Amino acid sequence: MKSSLREEIRRDFNQVAPQLERWQRRNRYYYRDIERLHQFLIPPAARVLEIGCGLGDLLHGVAPQVGVGIDFSQEVVTLAQARHPHLHFYCLDAETLAPEALGPDHQQFDYILLAGVLGYLSDVQAVLQRLQPLCHSRTRVILTFHNYMWEPLLRLAETVGQRRPQPPQSWLSMDDVINLLAITGFTPLKQGRRFLVPKKLPLVAGAANRYLAPLPGIKHLCLTNYVVARPNPVPSPAAPSCSVVIPARNEAGNIRNAIARLPQLGGHTEVIFVEGHSQDRTWAEIQALVDDYQGPFTLKALQQTGKGKADAVRLGFAEATGDILMILDADLTVPPEDLPHFVEVMASGRGEFINGSRLVYPRSHTAMPWLNTLANKIFAQIFSFLLEQPLKDTLCGTKVLWRQDYDRIAAGRHYFGDFDPFGDFDLLFGAAKLNLHIVEVPIRYQPRHYGESNIAHVKEGLVLLRMCAYASRKLKFR
Repeated sequence: MKSSLREEIRRDFNQVAPQLERWQRRNRYYYRDIERLHQFLIPPAARVLEIGCGLGDLLHGVAPQVGVGIDFSQEVVTLAQARHPHLHFYCLDAETLAPEALGPDHQQFDYILLAGVLGYLSDVQAVLQRLQPLCHSRTRVILTFHNYMWEPLLRLAETVGQRRPQPPQSWLSMDDVINLLAITGFTPLKQGRRFLVPKKLPLVAGAANRYLAPLPGIKHLCLTNYVVARPNPVPSPAAPSCSVVIPARNEAGNIRNAIARLPQLGGHTEVIFVEGHSQDRTWAEIQALVDDYQGPFTLKALQQTGKGKADAVRLGFAEATGDILMILDADLTVPPEDLPHFVEVMASGRGEFINGSRLVYPRSHTAMPWLNTLANKIFAQIFSFLLEQPLKDTLCGTKVLWRQDYDRIAAGRHYFGDFDPFGDFDLLFGAAKLNLHIVEVPIRYQPRHYGESNIAHVKEGLVLLRMCAYASRKLKFR
């Protein structure tokens, strides 16, 4: 039964191959949206494999350094190769795919795409399992598929000649796909829905797809579902080294305590103080500590020429040599003793970007008054909506990531521009844009013991709102 169904679908695609371009032109508004989604998720010059590549237009559209497409219709593959001679196309069946069939130069990929093909597969589980050898630890698998609620409308579109007649196919829900990924060794990172109006209706389609489709409730009516996943993590074989960047302004009384309380992190710990235009003895304390220090850490002292925490974090990260980069605020309201928990999660592979959360354990009203708690929870909801990943406390200053991922965020910073005076959200948005596995580690938030907060709550709250509005245009309402 399975083989006969596959042969029926293969015959259908072989027969329709000469008309595929015509059907794509008729529905170019839909195909252009699929291309825009993948261009947002995939940076140029990546190694990309597309399963069920069709004519290869999507693969071409993401501008890969190495682009490989497979399709089980020889007629379709022949057309794709003639259409995009700089890419590589193979006539292969994804359900029996072996890595060696792609040749020695096409063994592992940064991104693997399954765009609109899940419904044609008779054994989705087998296909996903066969993708595992083609993945490295940072591979992202992107699956797009139709919302099953649209089945009656899509069948009607076939009847009236607005959609290519379809062979028998499955209709998978979002939960079906999430479950299939879980049982085949993948961790879902992001799931979303888009495209409310699939035809380019003047004055209607553009506004509906950009502003209405992302809204809660309405998004469940959209045509396109998508999931981004990664292979299940593998622990790091060796203890990674760590660089802790401590931005410090008017924190003279906390400098020595930061080092005295900091545990050894990973294979080696580097601590980088970045002082920023203090009015007290902060810079003098940092210099004295670095000169006198005899402990196991490597200490560095830097002074900002620019202003703000974002400038301090970027300066510190630029000088860091550790495998893992960490931010520790010099007020020590995040206890240095909690940082080993972050390193454990990173080294285990269970997260690629860690956001500290102050809203799990009990905290005193001195450390976080109720109004601050309310504001933190509101902003967490806003950011969770924007990033399509649940977050509990986006305003915690402690962020942890791999240095190689920071380099990628910095390289792609032009997408967002210089919008973040704090530095935390530049990292958080950049991590979301790269589809990193974002997790939260709870910390035991403490009152400060020296000095006063440098935060201007009302002013910085307004800045955060402006940042949310800006990020919504870049991440959500594109």
